[in-house]
Amino acid sequence: MKRPSFSRVAVLALSFGLAAGSVAGDDRRPGHREPLVIAHRGASGYLPEHTLEAYALAIDQGADFIEPDLVMTRDGHLVVRHEVNIAATTDVAAHPEFARRQRTMAVDGVPEEGWFVSDFTLAELRTLRIVQRYPDRAHVFDGRYRIPTFEEVLDLARRRSWEERRPIGVYPETKHPTLHRSLGLPLEPAVVRALKRCGWDRRDAPVFLQSFEPSSLQRLERMTDVRLVQLVDASDVAPDGSLVFEPPFDRPYDWTVSADPRLRARRFDFLVSDEGLREVRRYADVISPWKRFVVSSHAVDRNGDGTIGDENGDGAVNEADRALLPPTDLVERAHDLGLAVHLWTLRSEPRFLVSDYAGNPVNEYLQLLRLGVDGLFSEFPDTAVTARALLRLEEPGPGR
Repeated sequence: MKRPSFSRVAVLALSFGLAAGSVAGDDRRPGHREPLVIAHRGASGYLPEHTLEAYALAIDQGADFIEPDLVMTRDGHLVVRHEVNIAATTDVAAHPEFARRQRTMAVDGVPEEGWFVSDFTLAELRTLRIVQRYPDRAHVFDGRYRIPTFEEVLDLARRRSWEERRPIGVYPETKHPTLHRSLGLPLEPAVVRALKRCGWDRRDAPVFLQSFEPSSLQRLERMTDVRLVQLVDASDVAPDGSLVFEPPFDRPYDWTVSADPRLRARRFDFLVSDEGLREVRRYADVISPWKRFVVSSHAVDRNGDGTIGDENGDGAVNEADRALLPPTDLVERAHDLGLAVHLWTLRSEPRFLVSDYAGNPVNEYLQLLRLGVDGLFSEFPDTAVTARALLRLEEPGPGR
């Protein structure tokens, strides 16, 4: 069954108890509404990811939505971490009382060594502190903040909505739902219960629920009217700009372990085909692909030495050594089917910026916004808000 279309302005109005008809300007096509700024793991370019402090900073910077990734403790509590393995983002290795918890576990079919949320109770996790994941971001805040629960994030969003007099939404992701079900810790019922407790289990709530696994979204579609988002991944970009699909990023993991050979034969790129988009539309409202599905890049030999590598001479091989390719038609095709398009993830460091952007992250935001995307995941929400304001200035208005 096709999901009903939604009106973003009406949703935001209703979240404050306003009549939908009291807000004007919602007669534009989906790609022409005010695009959403989604704070990826909070303002994680500045503060350690998935902390209440990073979410609060994102709100201060003007983000519309904060994005908590949800995993579950041994005793059934939803907490916020990007991965089930907390070795890289907490000080767990410095806690001798948990040394024996270190082990190897298969995560979506790939063995990982570390410490896993499902082996800890909430009380035990509360004794840990969060550290910065990336070596080139500020580490002065390491060890200051603790792992939040989903309920704490919801409370923060609701409180700050009233303080700011604007809706602050939440954009949770069910992380590794197939793995959690195999552990006897299903995510979806707990997510819906948490939303019901705070009154946000309805279509006009400022909530999007996202997942890479279609079966997780299909379960949620039967449990709630909240808007749903199908994430789309790939593992890399080839030198010619084509997308690479290698395990575990070749397909949703629920397809990998499915008994249906038809699903096991598909890759993530099926979801952005015309057939795939029509299928997504039956259970979701938004398609959310990696940005390279909309604008890819290719490697070039800029210095003419016959090799492709460190073209700008900065000592590293990264996005700055590549050039943009023409955009695809994915945004237009998704809009034609009534799906909104939210892209991920935009970062400001030069190593993440293709050479065409001349080291200025605003240029990337503006390109994608001009293509009509409906939302952008950013780790630097202040930059996203600035780019959105600049886009607004480009639009013709009275007296211009």
